[in-house]
Amino acid sequence: MTLRFIAKDPNTNGDNCPTVWVDEEKQEFVIQGWKADEVTQAECLATGPIPDTETVLRLPVRMAAVLREACDAAEGSALR
Repeated sequence: MTLRFIAKDPNTNGDNCPTVWVDEEKQEFVIQGWKADEVTQAECLATGPIPDTETVLRLPVRMAAVLREACDAAEGSALR
């Protein structure tokens, strides 16, 4: 797996914070975020089950630019 680091949450100290990567080989986003609490998970379950192989996580809105950058990186590597 070749992960391309995009960025960490710009408003944290750099340790244990939300982070975004792009796996260029698998064409997938890899995201480290905060675990969703039970209330959030319950709201998500209203639209369907969450398989054991998936999870719900949270990222701050201030990371929108990071997600856009990750999308641009992923789309760019898909064109290679």
